[in-house]
Amino acid sequence: MPGKSMASIKDEKTYEALRDEGMSKEKAARIANARAANEKPFKKGGKAAPYEDWTKDELYSKAQEIGIEGRSRMDKKELIHALRHH
Repeated sequence: MPGKSMASIKDEKTYEALRDEGMSKEKAARIANARAANEKPFKKGGKAAPYEDWTKDELYSKAQEIGIEGRSRMDKKELIHALRHH
């Protein structure tokens, strides 16, 4: 598993299952480690407006902030998808 040491993943089986579903390495690791510690990885439903309510420029800025490649060629729908699946 390039880029991640085995010591940083506490529940390898959950991690691999999440990666197989298409989840990013970072997100899969956070969830797998939280589950291994018997914690919730995050609270669902934050205070931010849904991405559909954001402007394309706002979505682009967020994509730039988190390093999504290819963002300059994406339309609004593609940016939303990329942000949700990063």
